[in-house]
Amino acid sequence: MAKIADYTVTGKSGEKYKFEVYPKESSWNEVAAVYLVTKRTIKPDGGGSHTHIYVGQTENLQQRFANHHKEECFASHGANCVCVLQISSEQSRLAIEADVLAGSEWPCND
Repeated sequence: MAKIADYTVTGKSGEKYKFEVYPKESSWNEVAAVYLVTKRTIKPDGGGSHTHIYVGQTENLQQRFANHHKEECFASHGANCVCVLQISSEQSRLAIEADVLAGSEWPCND
């Protein structure tokens, strides 16, 4: 599916991360990324606002979303988007995931 928009999230460190926003039902390639699961609401000006649901990282989006262990939680929070930041380095993905997780509330992360 086609990208909907971009979404910038600020980590606890103050660093800003620009994610690409896709519909949740998108098909994924074998891409390494940090990802956000959100509920996107369309604003009157046509833009979108995001309610944070989950942040994670993976070396393979296709495999990760084939049967995500938090899918029930996503559904209960009305998730409709996955925001993707492609990063090949596992060390970088883990650092970004931790920074973003610490910078906001993510109800499906526990």
